[in-house]
Amino acid sequence: MLTIYLTSVIESNTGSSPEALELYLAKIVEKDTQALADLYRSTNAAVYAFALSILKNPHDAEDALHDCYVQIFANAASYHAAGKPMAWIMTITRNLCMQKFRERRKSSDIPQEDWDRYLDAQEDASQEDRLVLRECLQQLTDDERQIVTLHAVNGFKHREIAELLQLPLPTVLSKYHRALKKLKKFL
Repeated sequence: MLTIYLTSVIESNTGSSPEALELYLAKIVEKDTQALADLYRSTNAAVYAFALSILKNPHDAEDALHDCYVQIFANAASYHAAGKPMAWIMTITRNLCMQKFRERRKSSDIPQEDWDRYLDAQEDASQEDRLVLRECLQQLTDDERQIVTLHAVNGFKHREIAELLQLPLPTVLSKYHRALKKLKKFL
């Protein structure tokens, strides 16, 4: 049930197909600011959630979100259409987060109100679904939460997550399955 809900969240978060995102990126190459705004509206919730899961600080996550779209606007020409624009965007996000993380050496947990803000942005979710999801996410470690978010919410394959987080594939798989077991036991 949770996986089905999380999968539906990504569809509502991105609101656009990979083809539409690639079209936005192609227009951004031509410095079309409306295309950047459309790309932002389609992807910002997923980018923010991913940045927050790494940085554990809402201000830093917002900075990374902003910097991500600045970099997308400046470097859209370097994207080679491969059917995976979200992977490219998340790689930019991850690199910015890692840079910011190294600069500040943050290691605190994500405050509950930050996850609440992310969950409240999910317009298609009922209040009950938000409460269940909020409680479920609290049961996971940071690594597990990142992997589940990337896979179930953002639709990444495990191999892509391994590359993005620079972890061995077996580690990603075991953490994902461990997280699912925790969630099943909790539910």
